[in-house]
Amino acid sequence: MNPLIALTVFAAIFPAELPDKTFVATLVLSTRFPPLPVWIGAAAAFVVQTAVAVAAGGALSLLPRQPVHAATAALLAIGAVVVLLAQDDPAKEEQEVEAEIAEVSDRPTALRAGMTTFAVLFIAEWGDLTQLLTAAFAAKYHDPVAVSVGALAALWGVAALGVLGGRTLLRVVPVVWVRRIAAAVFGVLAVVTAVEAARA
Repeated sequence: MNPLIALTVFAAIFPAELPDKTFVATLVLSTRFPPLPVWIGAAAAFVVQTAVAVAAGGALSLLPRQPVHAATAALLAIGAVVVLLAQDDPAKEEQEVEAEIAEVSDRPTALRAGMTTFAVLFIAEWGDLTQLLTAAFAAKYHDPVAVSVGALAALWGVAALGVLGGRTLLRVVPVVWVRRIAAAVFGVLAVVTAVEAARA
């Protein structure tokens, strides 16, 4: 496992997930249910999502290197634009999550809280930008362990922040700045990957 690859994946995914539904969902769920089962349910959902993305990226890595790098660069560039132009409102996302968990009782068992969190986040994250980026990183780097470690560390970290102090963090760090940082990281990675594709 290459630690630099894991760090690169972490640096791209972590800021992209902070203003995303993942963060808001774990925040809302942890206000309804005990925090630990919420985090465990989120972590389990991310393991499955990451495994699917890395497997898909591994299949793509069998293609010639230049087209894979070119497609990855394009995906990163698109990701930069999407994150930068996103107008998602955390308050609106909170309402959506509240609607999704409305039928769950206020005092569920730890198992039910974890399963509810797993279901909400698994569905919310399916085909998400960061899942596509994880697949692209797996195709580019040919190091599934490093990509998995970087992606999971980022996703688990965002879920932990949402569970432990999400509302405080949103008051201290403006979402627009988080989006700008994520867009800048994507942009730099897109340029580096495009250069690699041109040299391949």
